[in-house]
Formats: sequence, structure tokens, C-alpha cells
Amino acid sequence: MKPEAVSKDFYVISSSPHTHSGASVERIMLDVVIALLPAFAAALWFFRLDALRLTTVCVATCLAAEWACRKAMRRGNSISDLSAVVTGMLLAFNLPPALPSWMAAAGSLFAIVVAKQVFGGLGYNPFNPALVGRAFMLISFTGAMTTWSASEWTQKLRYAAVDAATAATAAADAVTSATPLGYAKEALKAGKDLPIFDLSLLRDFFLGNINGCVGETSALALLIGAAYLLARKVITWHIPVAYLLTVLAYAAVLRLTAPSTSLPPLAHLFSGGLMLGAFFMATDMVTTPVTRRGMLVFGIGCGIITMLIRTVKSGAYPEGVSFAILIMNAFTPLINRATRNRVFGAKRARHE
Repeated sequence: MKPEAVSKDFYVISSSPHTHSGASVERIMLDVVIALLPAFAAALWFFRLDALRLTTVCVATCLAAEWACRKAMRRGNSISDLSAVVTGMLLAFNLPPALPSWMAAAGSLFAIVVAKQVFGGLGYNPFNPALVGRAFMLISFTGAMTTWSASEWTQKLRYAAVDAATAATAAADAVTSATPLGYAKEALKAGKDLPIFDLSLLRDFFLGNINGCVGETSALALLIGAAYLLARKVITWHIPVAYLLTVLAYAAVLRLTAPSTSLPPLAHLFSGGLMLGAFFMATDMVTTPVTRRGMLVFGIGCGIITMLIRTVKSGAYPEGVSFAILIMNAFTPLINRATRNRVFGAKRARHE
């Protein structure tokens, strides 16, 4: 039909989508990088050159591995989409500050090559690449990945012991378990009471003046980045809120039933990689559910698994965020199927 013959009542029919939000992979990844900058600044403040060294090594290795993989597979270059930069930063933020650079490079290679490009690249990976890289390093370099330097937070611990000598011995023992979660796990396994976590100590937890991985210690910095992502609508509230509330509820019940052997809910909230995981890794668009109901299920599942790993006495690992998210990544297809929205006007199939 000639253009001049088209009337105003003529409509062109095409498949959806009919509109575009204007978002792109590059813009989304850039927003994530910007949101991670406050945590990076806090890491530089607390861990100095080690934070810069690990972040540089991880980002550079991820970019090089991404370029080499795409070249070897004869596919278009994808390093400009910044997803490799995000993977490198997240992996670096999940590493102990004193970790050797070659180990960080090995984990970055595994994250890009095995966890991402083997499956076809961005959008096809079933698991979060940064967390897969961290899990690989925990298995391969267990000693280095669980070694922490001395921290001042242990000097502020107070005990309910009447005997001053007993309290001093307990405080000295705490120094060997640099992270709060590590100390709590060892105390649980030994059947010892936990120290009193007062407001001044919880303030250190919130600001980041404790031992831990490079980018996970400062809850304040991570919350600033999370607020930016929410404002930019890069993520929604469903997974983080469900995740954090589940952890708080679980910790509150334990605290009420066994106060001497349970960390306060706020200590669980500000310790370990919970804030980093809840806002920056559990919200990964590729490996998490697409429906709002599915996101809530995903967040609740992450919270329960995290607390199970953290609080089971027989467990050897004090942190549960990474493995909780990876486990729930495996259930994402099933969650999507169970919570998918019904097409308007269609009937539910009998097998459902």
C-alpha cells in the first residue's frame, strides 16, 4: 500500500514491546558501579592499599578474561557493557584484604570464564558470577580466604562474667576470631556465652570499623549505594526487604529464646556480607525471579538459609550470604514458573 493511500484509520500491528524505557545494559551497569563507589571509598579508608590492590586486580582480570573469551568464541566484544567491571568489583568486595593478588586473579578468571562465558555470556548465566568465583576460592584457598588480621573491635567486648580473669581470658580468645560472625560461631561450637554487644559496638558495625571482607564492613556506605539504585529504579525493594526482614525475624526469635548464645538482630544485620548481598547480588536481574511474588519468595529463602548457616552449631562456616544466594539462584526457574502471572483472559492449565 502506498503511503499516500494510508488513511488515519489504518493501524500497523506488531509484536510487543511497543515502548522502550530508555534503559540499557551499559546504563544499568554504570549505575551499579556508581552505587558501589561509597563502599569502595569506605574500603579505602579502612583497608588502605589492600582495597585498591584487590579491586584493581579483580576488575582488570575480569575485563581481560571477558575480552579473551569473546575473542576465542568469535563473538562480539562485550567489555563495553561494564558487566565485567561489576563482577570484578563485587568479587573484590567479597575477599579478605590481605589475600594475595594471584588468588584474586584466579577467582576472577573462574568467575568470568566458567560462571559466565561458558553459559553464553551475560543473560545466560544461571548463577551470580562473582559469588561463584568466591565459592571457588573458598574451596581452593580455604586458609587464605578465612584468615583475618587483628581488629580493634575485639577490645571493646564486655562480658557478663563475675570473675575478671575469666572475662580477660575470653576477650583474649576473641582476638583469634577476627570477624564477629567467626567469633560467634566458635563460641557456639564451644558452648560459651557471647559477649555483650552494646550500642557503641553496634555503631562500629554500622560504620564499618570491624574486620571483614573489603567491601562488606560498612553498612552505612552500602545503604547509600542501595538508596541510589532504588532511586534510579535499577532494583526494587522486594528482594532486599524480604531478605533483611527474614534475617531480623529469625535473629529476634533466637535472641528471645537463647539470649546468651545468640547475637542481637542488629549485629546479624550489620555483620558479614548481608547488606552487600541483599542489595547488590541477590538483586541480580539475570539470576533472580522476575515476578514480584517470586522476588519475595527468593528473599525469604535467602534469609532462612543465611541464618541456618550462621547459627547451626555443627557448621564450620560462619557466614551464609554467598551460599544462600547461590542456592536460591538454582531455584529461580522453579520460582518463576510457580509465580508467573496468568495471561489476561486465559484459563489456568490443568497440570498447574
